[in-house]
Amino acid sequence: MIAAEDLRAIAGRKARAEIVAGLAAGLAEYGADFGLQRPEILAQFLAQIGHESGRFRFLEEVWGPTMAQARYDARTDLGNTPAADGDGYLYRGRGLIQLTGAANVGAFSVWARARFADAPDFAAEPERLAEFPWALLSALFFWQERRLGSLAAKGELTAITRAVNGGLNGLSERTNLYVRTALTLLGQPLKRGALKRFQEEHGLAADDVAGPKTLAELHRALKALPDLSPGTAGAAGPVGFGWDLAILAALTLAALAAAVFISGGELK
Repeated sequence: MIAAEDLRAIAGRKARAEIVAGLAAGLAEYGADFGLQRPEILAQFLAQIGHESGRFRFLEEVWGPTMAQARYDARTDLGNTPAADGDGYLYRGRGLIQLTGAANVGAFSVWARARFADAPDFAAEPERLAEFPWALLSALFFWQERRLGSLAAKGELTAITRAVNGGLNGLSERTNLYVRTALTLLGQPLKRGALKRFQEEHGLAADDVAGPKTLAELHRALKALPDLSPGTAGAAGPVGFGWDLAILAALTLAALAAAVFISGGELK
């Protein structure tokens, strides 16, 4: 669906190799079940989990605790008890979308155990959310339960951010990751001026800024792409294209040309 090297290019060099590999493999196996074979939806999904995981560096919330984290213990809206009993820390954010709170973890546990025979009881073992495939499946569960695919299909990056974050924290970073993912899926190398080149090719003001018109045009361009294949492609071309077949064809043609040259005549 999308190659590990493309995910690393989107996230940057600090992305952890094991997270990138687990994500690529998980998307190839489960992505189409959640509508992520559509490029415009995958781009929105990767923008959100890319930000929530610190660009694929963390599968567990970095704990201070900050003032906000200190309040987790009494967050009854997250299913935690009002007592200072440590459940805020126990059910801190984990997985690619940082699933947080006893209620969310418990709901995912019920969902996962109904579908996968080997799913743990995450309410009892919340640390397992930081393992693959659960780190990805918990994010897919959250995405599905909140019907974010329908917002992604319309290019509603801001609305998705509100649903994931409860506000607009990190919106600029999520937007940046969306742009990088969209350009990658469109086969554009992530080099300096990549967005400006896209703007020029699509008749937009080439200011290298991802404003509303540019985001809308990226969404339209992604919607025009065919479904992504379950396999992966490298960064040399649009994701989903059969580059292995292209290479095989090129080698075959080269062999045929060599045969003609050696025989000194035409192939019969």
